[in-house]
Amino acid sequence: MRYGNTKKILVTGGAGFLGSHLCERLLEQGHEVLCVDNLFTGSRRNIARLLGDARFEFMRHDVTFPLYVEVDEIYNLACPASPVHYQFDPVQTAKTSVIGAINMLGLAKRLKVKIFQASTSEVYGDPEIHPQPEEYWGRVNPIGYRSCYDEGKRCAETLFFDYHRQHHIPIKVARIFNTYGPRMHPNDGRVVSNIVLQALRNADITLYGDGSQTRAFCYVDDLIEGFLRLMATGPEVTGPLNLGNPGEFSIRQLAECVIELTGSRSRIVHRPLPPDDPRQRRPDITKARALLAWEPTVPLDEGLGKTIAYFERFLTETDHG
Repeated sequence: MRYGNTKKILVTGGAGFLGSHLCERLLEQGHEVLCVDNLFTGSRRNIARLLGDARFEFMRHDVTFPLYVEVDEIYNLACPASPVHYQFDPVQTAKTSVIGAINMLGLAKRLKVKIFQASTSEVYGDPEIHPQPEEYWGRVNPIGYRSCYDEGKRCAETLFFDYHRQHHIPIKVARIFNTYGPRMHPNDGRVVSNIVLQALRNADITLYGDGSQTRAFCYVDDLIEGFLRLMATGPEVTGPLNLGNPGEFSIRQLAECVIELTGSRSRIVHRPLPPDDPRQRRPDITKARALLAWEPTVPLDEGLGKTIAYFERFLTETDHG
């Protein structure tokens, strides 16, 4: 039941890094939130402070199985998003992207509601065009170690646009670029969490290749603001829209910044570059600026400071219990 602008909103993958921040923001806006997660990479810890809110409900469920609920909007974020996790069970990763999309689109079709898809910059693969505009079709290895995720997300986008054209489902598709912040999974193998934890432990900081490959790092609060603005647009805006920070840094620059912010005694060491690892990744956010009046506002050192503080607390709690 809705009162005024209050909605009941489903967030799949809601106990994950991005999902938990989204759930928090939706509750702040006064909505009811149904958080669905199978806890493969999500964690109850991420949503612990929300469980006491009467407007928040958690359901443990795998989106590769149908879901029978009544909601007013859907955000589909369910899928492992780091190479360590999505390569652990690549078949399940592809199923989560494809069958999960089919199940959530089927739900949106039945309920006649708007649905948001968390897609990824990985649809561009190892790009030949830099920065990457939404019109670029990408350069993806369809049989590589990353393809369970890359091609799974590309197929999910196909399904979203086919459901939109065939069944007139209102869709919003966001292509997410590298995002960081509190509640990142400590063991997900992503570059920010890896480097921060290694620095806090004064361990060697591992750079793959020579560290010259670049990424564009967006703080999580900025990204979630982009989600909400995209979801609030009219039916003529479907996406896909790039959401990410156009400020580009090399992995070596990131490591040096973290060492400085933590006062770490860590040394930088080099390891071979993994297969299909993109050399450059930076979003062209011209469309997001024009359609959403959105761009990131949190500078890298400020966002890293908050992320470092989170992992310091995490390590203290882990060490004591």
